[in-house]
Amino acid sequence: MDIQLVVFDMAGTTVKDRNNVCIAIMEALADEGIFVEIPVINTVLGFPKPLAIRKLMEMKLPNQNDITEKYVDEIHQNFVKKMIHHYESSPFVAEKSGVRDTLAALKSSGIKIGIDTGFNREIADTIFTRLNWVRDGIFDYSITSDEVKNGRPHPDMILNLMEQAGVTDPKQVIKVGDAVSDIQEGRAAGCGMVVAVTTGSWKKEDLEKEEPDYLIYSLPELLDIIGIHQPQ
Repeated sequence: MDIQLVVFDMAGTTVKDRNNVCIAIMEALADEGIFVEIPVINTVLGFPKPLAIRKLMEMKLPNQNDITEKYVDEIHQNFVKKMIHHYESSPFVAEKSGVRDTLAALKSSGIKIGIDTGFNREIADTIFTRLNWVRDGIFDYSITSDEVKNGRPHPDMILNLMEQAGVTDPKQVIKVGDAVSDIQEGRAAGCGMVVAVTTGSWKKEDLEKEEPDYLIYSLPELLDIIGIHQPQ
């Protein structure tokens, strides 16, 4: 396989998440008197966050007419504030183990790195700043769900990253993520390889049902799959 681009998800895949995203969504909804359990929130985590919030509201509110764009946006903005506060101030914000070495090994082999996320640009940039990813040149390109027409499970973000990277054949692209919607996104884009990682909120069994090409337990395993020497 001629690999030109690897697209990685953020929270749960390359960035540590101790249910922080779930908790922020849960709290933003609870502030409006809408109470949703974390296992339920887990099922929509990979989606663009406004869509995830809307889906949860549809599950819980008896009158669907109450779910207006304005109402969803208000809850989403509350969620964004909570997330930015977390990523700016929490001592637990960190990369997943092996992320830097894995991405550095890929880049050393001439492979471009893309980051896509269900977060909006404001949250993504907060994370990039906190982890010094832009300063240190950890990735080449990024795209957020608010910058495309359709977020996951649609292929728009991957197609955008391909355009940024000058890659025309999706078979030269690998998609890596921890959510079912990551797998579906990679399939929708026609990626040559779709890799699921068990370091996020989704159970191994649920990821396996989507039949990714590979299921890994840590990011450095990707290097073994594609035959790149792991850093010592």
